Amino acid sequence: MPANRLTFGSLFAGIIGGFDLGFERAGMTCKWQVEIDPFCRKVLAKHWPNVMRHDDVRTFAIGDCDGLDVDVICGGFPCQDISVASHTKTGLEGERSGLWRDFARIIGILRPRFVVVENVAALLGNGMGIVLADLSAIGLDAEWSVVSACAMGATHSRARVFIVAYPTSERRSKGLGRIRPQGLSVSEINRRKSQEAWELSVAAALRISDRSTNRLDRIRLRGLGNAVVPQVAEWIGRRIMELGRR
Repeated sequence: MPANRLTFGSLFAGIIGGFDLGFERAGMTCKWQVEIDPFCRKVLAKHWPNVMRHDDVRTFAIGDCDGLDVDVICGGFPCQDISVASHTKTGLEGERSGLWRDFARIIGILRPRFVVVENVAALLGNGMGIVLADLSAIGLDAEWSVVSACAMGATHSRARVFIVAYPTSERRSKGLGRIRPQGLSVSEINRRKSQEAWELSVAAALRISDRSTNRLDRIRLRGLGNAVVPQVAEWIGRRIMELGRR
């Protein structure tokens, strides 16, 4: 592995490995993935056959952690108890979104140079203070921004909050500057549109016909609905690569 390639581990990797794909495009190397859904793990295994996988964040990095050290830990933890569509609004006290606690536990054990967290924008009003306090307790500074998929050339909004954290000592010693994503220029948006063929509809991707879906289509749809947009991950990954070389 080239000396300047950062390694990363992916929590809640999902069906497409959105962070994984984006970070690899940025020049990083995936070292491990954690995903509880068996179907998603099969898809991940097809595209990352040589990457170590684990099935549950609640049992990951417990005991022997040899070989788990990485430069970056990324993940979009469950939003079901945070989202505006949630009926309970229990936030980080909920069963699903409460898995943030294991995310933070893993960060504290493995101590990466960078952490990238993704969730719905509603996190800002329902749990953001807890996330930032947990990161601070680990010794990390953090900055964040709400980024929409359309800022990267997509034809839909999909606004998500991205948090980038790194040790307080690195900010002081290296003078880390602004890392949060910004909107792209029109030329860059057009380039990405042609590169990624955003015009492919979800219906075509899922092979939905006659206004009905089979069980496999429903699994795919749920997985895509929870996925991180790779283009956003790539932008963040490239900025981290720049900072990581300092």
